[in-house]
Amino acid sequence: MRILTRRGALGLGAGAVAAAGLAGCADSAPSDGSTRTTGSAGSGKGPGENRSANPSAPAPAPARPLGDGSTSFTGKQPHQPAAPEPLEPGQEPPQFVVFSWDGAGEVGNGLFPRFLDLAKEHGASMTFFLSGLYLLPESKKRLYDPPNNPRGASDIGYLTDGHIKDTLKNLRRAWLEGHEIGTHFNGHFCGDGRGSVGHWTPRQWRSEIDQAKAFVKEWRTNTGWTDLPALPFDYDKELVGGRTPCLLGQDNLLPTARALGWRYDASSPGGRQVWPEKRQGIWDLPLQQIPFPGRRFEVLSMDYNMLANQSVNSTKAPAHNYPRWREQSAQAYIQGFKRAYETNRAPFFVGNHFEQWNGGIYMDAVEQAFRHIAREKEKGADVRLVSFRQFVDWIDVQKPEVLAKLRGLEVGERPAGGWKSYLAAASPSPSSTA
Repeated sequence: MRILTRRGALGLGAGAVAAAGLAGCADSAPSDGSTRTTGSAGSGKGPGENRSANPSAPAPAPARPLGDGSTSFTGKQPHQPAAPEPLEPGQEPPQFVVFSWDGAGEVGNGLFPRFLDLAKEHGASMTFFLSGLYLLPESKKRLYDPPNNPRGASDIGYLTDGHIKDTLKNLRRAWLEGHEIGTHFNGHFCGDGRGSVGHWTPRQWRSEIDQAKAFVKEWRTNTGWTDLPALPFDYDKELVGGRTPCLLGQDNLLPTARALGWRYDASSPGGRQVWPEKRQGIWDLPLQQIPFPGRRFEVLSMDYNMLANQSVNSTKAPAHNYPRWREQSAQAYIQGFKRAYETNRAPFFVGNHFEQWNGGIYMDAVEQAFRHIAREKEKGADVRLVSFRQFVDWIDVQKPEVLAKLRGLEVGERPAGGWKSYLAAASPSPSSTA
């Protein structure tokens, strides 16, 4: 099988689900052409469940400015789950679901606050993979020195000053409401040439990460704005994972991620709905192949991959297709969730972009799917709508023998004899733990 990207193809490892899904895309300019400047070339709450709806959650401590005051230390992040605990012998695992967003800039279409509102309504957390350039004014673009590309280049352009301010506002809100701020790096270079992130060395990835962090930690210096509040977190401590542009370059990123103390990476091009493993000491948390209603192949759990299969990469296809495509996309997410929940309970990972492709149908589809999943939780199912960081907190405390049993379940495979029997066998005997 091959997983195609917007500008090429990626091979998928042995044992992959036979499918014709497409890998992650570039964060494109908005379809209406109006919001982004063009750039240079180129039920009861258990351990691990989010508590963001809890009105008694502590307020942040008084801010202690960091660096130039762009960021600040405000104490423990509010609205976090209870400390995770290992599964008891024979205990059924929760169904974790992570919704994540690539780029995470607010560009005037209202999508960032729309999904913050949705998460708040249902007591959920998400992960926002921020592109560092979205906090750098275009007038200062030469501060960015991308590996193997001209200084100041960016394949996603730069935001207007107004949109940078809107992005800062929503990032502050996101963190204070319990969401994770990861990274989508900077210039989003996905071509086939030497400049592509797919060809960067571990040392070049370190440069890219250092710059992405600097643009977040020094937005006040770079913009000259003194009348806006600081971001309420220490990004050096907050940043524990990311997703690469177009899902390229993970092999050379991982040594750098490990050296930086990152805990996970979400860049694998086309995973399966099974329990994850570590690669080079980092949790490998890929987007996943999920059922694609009406088609014989599966699709990657990301909006762009729905689009690419439906309209051959066109972001402005004929509108008469939109209702059918919207429902097909929503049902893909819902069927992916249902397959995991009813069988192996593998965590379900979804990735999206704040884009209005094809009339915004993919945003409507992901909201429809999110509400479906949230209703299952609200009816009493042990479903956890969490961030990647919160999921990693949970999986890090599980017993190795339990994780081994969970990984032994294939896509759509139910535990033999039920969970009580299946995981009871994974627990060490009292004599072995004495």
